[in-house]
Amino acid sequence: MAAVTVDHISKHYGSTAALRQASFEVDPGELFGLIGPDGAGKTTLFRILTTLLIPDQGQVRVRGYDPVGEYRKLRRLIGYMPGDFSLYGDLTVEENLDFFATIFDTTIEANYHLIRDIYQQIEPFKRRLAKNLSGGMQQKLALSCALIHKPEVLILDEPTTGVDAVSRKEFWDMLLKLKQQGITILVSTPYMDEAGLCDRVALIQQGQLMKMDAPARIIEAFPKKLWIAKADHPYRLLLDLREWSDLAAVYPFGDSMHLTAHSDDLDETRLKQFLRERNHTSVEVARANPTIEDCFMDLMNQ
Repeated sequence: MAAVTVDHISKHYGSTAALRQASFEVDPGELFGLIGPDGAGKTTLFRILTTLLIPDQGQVRVRGYDPVGEYRKLRRLIGYMPGDFSLYGDLTVEENLDFFATIFDTTIEANYHLIRDIYQQIEPFKRRLAKNLSGGMQQKLALSCALIHKPEVLILDEPTTGVDAVSRKEFWDMLLKLKQQGITILVSTPYMDEAGLCDRVALIQQGQLMKMDAPARIIEAFPKKLWIAKADHPYRLLLDLREWSDLAAVYPFGDSMHLTAHSDDLDETRLKQFLRERNHTSVEVARANPTIEDCFMDLMNQ
């Protein structure tokens, strides 16, 4: 039986469709990523899974339970970490953790083994108020609170947004260790580079699931040849490339541009000459390997 089943879920806020007929399943013990920009529908979906919103249409099951009719039973089986820091800022680190343990009729001592690797990093600050922690430390505290009752399914809404690169890596290292303990993990993120750390991902935009598969298979299925272009003035480069009629798509990628052509035969020499005539310097054009971000951009343009 799937750990999570989402069957044709739709949700509207007034006339705005937040989710449109979303369907997928998550296997037990899987690390499943929901990848998309702000406003794509990730938080709405997670709030439905965690019993906090009722869908307009469709059905959901988490560990076999209906989040609408069986929410009391389900809440004991899931750990939820919202996107915004939602712990009590006027309580200390230790008081927050003890509070969440008490809600679920357990203690820190009883389930300390579940959070040891995470909590040990913030335990030296256990008497510090939660509002005075750094962003990375707040995330670790929130994850500890979500785990303290030994959930079967862990749902994390953009847990690395707003934290530094080192904290992001540490957080994902912790998630991979939790996966080894058999916990089913659903995580959303706007960061395309985090997709490769998941077993499978679903790409979502404007409430629609565009594609779902293992990250490597999504990249392998990229349907076009891809080029990368660089020059000394990236923004002017972007504008001029979009005037080149042979190109089907041009979009920024770091300090360079990624390009696809209407055909698989892009005349790199002619393109370089065109850019030099537009007074670009240090021009480079070469073939590139696609990433999840390229796949996402291609799906959006279909």
